[in-house]
This record gives sequence, C-alpha cells and structure tokens, in this order.
Amino acid sequence: MSEQAIVAGGCFWCTEAVFRDVIGVSAVESGYIGGTVADPTYKQVCGGDTGHAEAIRVTYDPAVITLPEIYDVFLGTHDPTQLNRQGNDVGTQYRSAIFVVDDTQREEAVAAIARWNSDHADRQAVTTIEEATTWYPAEDYHQEYWDGEGQRNPYCLAVIPPKLMKLRKSFAAKVRPDA
Repeated sequence: MSEQAIVAGGCFWCTEAVFRDVIGVSAVESGYIGGTVADPTYKQVCGGDTGHAEAIRVTYDPAVITLPEIYDVFLGTHDPTQLNRQGNDVGTQYRSAIFVVDDTQREEAVAAIARWNSDHADRQAVTTIEEATTWYPAEDYHQEYWDGEGQRNPYCLAVIPPKLMKLRKSFAAKVRPDA
C-alpha cells in the first residue's frame, strides 16, 4: 500500500530530480499547493501573487522508506534555512514547506525539523508546516523535467547535480541502485 507526502523545497524540477532517485518512491509529481488561485499556471505561480509553492507530491511504499526518512531526505537535499528562496530563486513560491494531510504527518514533520536543527546547531530551518490544500499538477512539460529538457537547461545543470550528490553522499542507503 502506498502513501503520499507533499514537500516544497524551491524549484520543483530540482526536488523532483532528487526524489526520482530514492528507493521506495514509485511516483513524483510536480505541482502547486498552498495558494489562493484555482488551477494556477506556471506563469501565475512564478509571478508570486497566487500564494502557491512549487512542490512535489511523492508516492512511496512505507515498507521500503518511511515518512520520517522522506522528510529527512527532503531537508537534507535543499537548504531549509533560506526564507522564501533557494539560491537565486526568490519568492514565497520557492519556500521550504511540508504540506501535511493529518496529525501523523504533522508530528513527523515537527520531529524531522527538530532532528535537522539538532544536527545543525549553527543554522536553523525556516521550513514551514502547512495544511495541505488543493493540489494542482503542474503542466505536463514540468513532469520528469530533469530527464528531458533539464539536461539542456543551464539552470538545472548548475543546481540539480549538487543536490543529487548530497543525496548520494548523505543518504546512500536510500538511493536506487539504477540511479
């Protein structure tokens, strides 16, 4: 039986690329959540006026990878200390956030942030925990972006490989053998 988690860690192309290489993850969908406009477009979200975050919805097998591990990989492969940004991507649409659907996910998110903070005493995460609102899948061309267009996109070539290296270094036991 699979479960889902929704996280936002800056550009969804980058976060999606990381989680597609994680064992136990059967699907990763890029999309928008947390805003006020119904069925927003990429252009609207990038404008920063809808309140949405670029996020991913991760479908995973909890017998292979647990929710706490999903959250640890998430926090460990982006910079959760940057408020409303990741690198040069600035705005609330790039916020670090965990979107929860129930109290269990909320408790696990609180615990994951506390673990990250205790391991990084010199820096503290600003990752928010937000109620999951309506999920809007991103346009088709955003899905599996790194596997296609991303390989020719200078931004992705600069940002995604270091995130994948963090995954392989810090979470080696959670990386797919074929990744």
